[in-house]
Amino acid sequence: MARWIRWALFAAACAALGGCETVRGAADSVGSAVKSGWDSLWGSGGAVAVADVKPTQGSTVSGKVEFHQSGSTVRVTVDLVGLAPNSEHGFHVHERGDCSAPDAMSAGGHFNPEGVAHGTYSHAPHHAGDLPNLKADEKGEVHTSFDIDSLSVGSGSGDVDGHSVIVHRDADDYKSQPAGNSGPRLACGVIAAK
Repeated sequence: MARWIRWALFAAACAALGGCETVRGAADSVGSAVKSGWDSLWGSGGAVAVADVKPTQGSTVSGKVEFHQSGSTVRVTVDLVGLAPNSEHGFHVHERGDCSAPDAMSAGGHFNPEGVAHGTYSHAPHHAGDLPNLKADEKGEVHTSFDIDSLSVGSGSGDVDGHSVIVHRDADDYKSQPAGNSGPRLACGVIAAK
């Protein structure tokens, strides 16, 4: 009996609103509006670039870094494995998209289109490629994301496409010139727009 009442109420609602197609159309419109709001909030509709990170000679660090443009900022998502447990590492965008050298020195120095000094990613002046240090968990993994306003995807002087990301052995001290004294390069990935 209760099932019959639910169907009767549904049929009455459809009739009152001009038919079931109208109800379905209204639900689709609400779903589209929610998706559009979600995309603008989280940048799902913006330009994307990705780097597949591979170890340098003697290293085991690998993973993926994604760059998502959202308005005037870029959301950087980092997923890495193979680091020392509970360690901290310098992390930068470098000037060349070339990881061919065994030590990744082919990637050049930090991406620095403005020609300024190295510094803290959150306070000007700093290289466009200066990013937060990465902190590995107890399994030697990094799964994190952060927003940065010195980079872009697809346009502008801070465009990451065609550059590379480097994971360093040591933490960046954010003051030593020219690169924060973060040591040898453990992994490199060429950044490519999708």
